[in-house]
Amino acid sequence: MRRAWIGDWLIAVGVAASLLVAGLSGQHPTSLAPLGYVLLVASGLALAARRRAPVIVLGATGLCALGYQAIGFDVPVVAYLFAVYGAVRAGHRIAAVVGSVLMLAAVPLAILVSPHDFAVGEVFTQSRDVLQLAWLIAAGAAGEALRQAERRADEAERTREETALRRANEERLHIARELHDSLTHQISVIKVQAEVAVHLARKRGEQVPDSVLAIREAGREAARELRATLEALRDDDKNPPHGLDDVPELVDRARMTGLDATLTIEGDRNDVPATVDRTAYRIVQESLTNIARHAAAATASVRIGYGPAALVIRVDDDGTATPDTASTPGVGLLGMRERVTALGGRLQAAPRSEGGFTVHVELPLDHRS
Repeated sequence: MRRAWIGDWLIAVGVAASLLVAGLSGQHPTSLAPLGYVLLVASGLALAARRRAPVIVLGATGLCALGYQAIGFDVPVVAYLFAVYGAVRAGHRIAAVVGSVLMLAAVPLAILVSPHDFAVGEVFTQSRDVLQLAWLIAAGAAGEALRQAERRADEAERTREETALRRANEERLHIARELHDSLTHQISVIKVQAEVAVHLARKRGEQVPDSVLAIREAGREAARELRATLEALRDDDKNPPHGLDDVPELVDRARMTGLDATLTIEGDRNDVPATVDRTAYRIVQESLTNIARHAAAATASVRIGYGPAALVIRVDDDGTATPDTASTPGVGLLGMRERVTALGGRLQAAPRSEGGFTVHVELPLDHRS
């Protein structure tokens, strides 16, 4: 952009200088000569704005040309030709044609009222020299040719982007197939083994350990999550992602692992954006997962509060974490922070003074997906 701006000014200054030199080389009425020089320079310098305001520049250069012709400066309207080129290149072909027709009619009148003593035939000869139709056509044709070339270049760029998008979609489908082939079998084996263990225990009249039931439920959930992920990669909305409505199920599964988990919901649920809905579920899911894996906690509480401007989530546990314990944030916590930050929310995750760990999140409800 800066290079184009510099180029436009160089052309404008060059045209203005050329017009001024052409004006100085002729004989003009002394009293009006300064005004003619000003119009010559202004006509050239106006070209600096031909990209930003091509129609205005077209009119300005045309009026300047008529002005210095009427004063008696027999200088070709070079700046106007540049303006025609710029207007056509910008797509203002009708304005360029109308302006050129008006100029062809007005230039002879300007010459006729000039201080020079021309016969009627000489006036038209002079006007033909000042503004030749061939130069007008050439300027317009050059602008149209470059405009078409730029349009073809834009079309080629758009085609490249569409090709890249198609390849990305193909790669996404490839990933989906690879995930299906590599993970579905493994998860199915885990789920089947857990189902068999539960079935055999019940068949023998034995009590099924909670850990086995948790493994079975985790396998089922992993299978559902995998299917949802694969469908998302395939751009299929048949299996919508989990949201706040699925949080009670998360808490129930946490109880099956032996954790005394409670869920408290405060406020009235109104319009929750889809992105906030999904993020809230992931935060609760990751928090409960971290408690089960790392906290060595006996109890956990999940609080969800619906406010007028924000959704507040708080997950507390009574694990072994203390304020004096130095801990490095794991991948799960970093992922939560990235999700919350992307929605313009706030996340606080730290040990509690009374022991255990707390995750406090505020998600703005004015965020739309």
